[in-house]
Amino acid sequence: MGHISHNNFREPLILGEKSYHDVTVDICAPIERKPNMLWASLLSLAAIIAVWGIGNILYLLGTGIGSWGLNNTVDWAWDITNFVWWVGIGHAGTLISAVLLLFRQRWRMAINRSAEAMTIFAVVMAATFPAIHAGRYWLLYFVFPLPNQFGSLWQNFNSPLLWDVFAISTYFSVSLVFWYIGLIPDFATIRDRIKSPTAKRVYSLLAFGWSGRAKHWHRFEMVSLILAGLATPLVFSVHSIVSMDFATSVIPGWHTTIFPPYFVAGAVFSGFAMVLTLMLIMRKVYKLEAYITRGHVEMMNIIIIVTGSLVGVAYLTELFVAWYSGVEYESYAFLNRATGPYWWAYWSMMTCNVISPQLFWIKKLRTNLIFTFIISIFVNIGMWFERFVIIVTSLHRGHLPSTWSYFYPTFVDIGVYIGTIGIFFVLFLLYAKYFPVLPIAEVKTILKATAEKFKVSDNQPKK
Repeated sequence: MGHISHNNFREPLILGEKSYHDVTVDICAPIERKPNMLWASLLSLAAIIAVWGIGNILYLLGTGIGSWGLNNTVDWAWDITNFVWWVGIGHAGTLISAVLLLFRQRWRMAINRSAEAMTIFAVVMAATFPAIHAGRYWLLYFVFPLPNQFGSLWQNFNSPLLWDVFAISTYFSVSLVFWYIGLIPDFATIRDRIKSPTAKRVYSLLAFGWSGRAKHWHRFEMVSLILAGLATPLVFSVHSIVSMDFATSVIPGWHTTIFPPYFVAGAVFSGFAMVLTLMLIMRKVYKLEAYITRGHVEMMNIIIIVTGSLVGVAYLTELFVAWYSGVEYESYAFLNRATGPYWWAYWSMMTCNVISPQLFWIKKLRTNLIFTFIISIFVNIGMWFERFVIIVTSLHRGHLPSTWSYFYPTFVDIGVYIGTIGIFFVLFLLYAKYFPVLPIAEVKTILKATAEKFKVSDNQPKK
């Protein structure tokens, strides 16, 4: 009788005849070899965009935020849109790593490292917007609770803008530690393989004297679980607090209790889409097809269907509550979103966020890599439009028709935003060159259970 293991009903997570040594060689190859042409051209393109963005930021700091397209009516626009968009992208990294670690999901191994790095860089990009939005940026230290010899400058702890500072800085520090702890065993592997004395010294410092003893592994696993337990509630708290920037105001279209869960679902949605974009680029640039499989892409796409559907339900709930409330200003705010001057932004948001992910119900499409890459970009465009629609369409028509106006972005608005995308990709590509993009030690832990080689041998008839 043939014997089939229960594991074989699932697709393998590691393709080909891979041994433990092959895993180390494949993942360390980008670090040990000279960069290939594809990586160099992507980095050059990202660097050009980054330099242009930095130029715009310097121009903005020299000229003042009057160089943005803001006016007396729309006094919050691209700056806060971009801030919320970047925080949302930074969400999925810790969620993928922490929550999937707690649920013992083996498929996280291919994506968690890139997702964690993405979180760090996205939160840094997000933080640049409040910093330059402050106007008098030399007074930025006022956002921290200062000793009271500054007189009446003590913080207003009722303000959600202040909760933002604490929530995002806490989230950033926990995510950074979680990411770094996960890298320590891999730094030790690179330290033992690399030939250059300078690089060896750097990786030795980064590896913190890791020797791979049982005591080290025990502590590593304990710390990882503790940090995952800390990070999981943070994932929900951070974007809930960002949503309170709007929900605690009395402006029609913002003053709503659905914002915290709605923002969290949207953040996870956009974060997973960005992980997919980065994963598919890394897979191609570093030839990691054996480790980032169609199975991984399909799992990610299933999460995109779920979160996209949640976001769609939230949009419809908003419309229903605006109508059901009987408050004419609230009803008008939503009618204006769909049919007013910014109708194009509203319907772009609806198409990208609600309609496009539903195409993933078709298995052929959700396992198609090119289609997935296109939809992942569409989702992030849609999520940017969502933040833009919430912010600008609620502000541009207030209670007084005489104050109604339209927002036009200037070259500085556009330059700063596109520049942060360039800086993000420069950081990510440099990280991918000098740090392992897949967790070497963790991929080895699932090799026996999920590799194609072992699944095939399990299927051989037993004597």
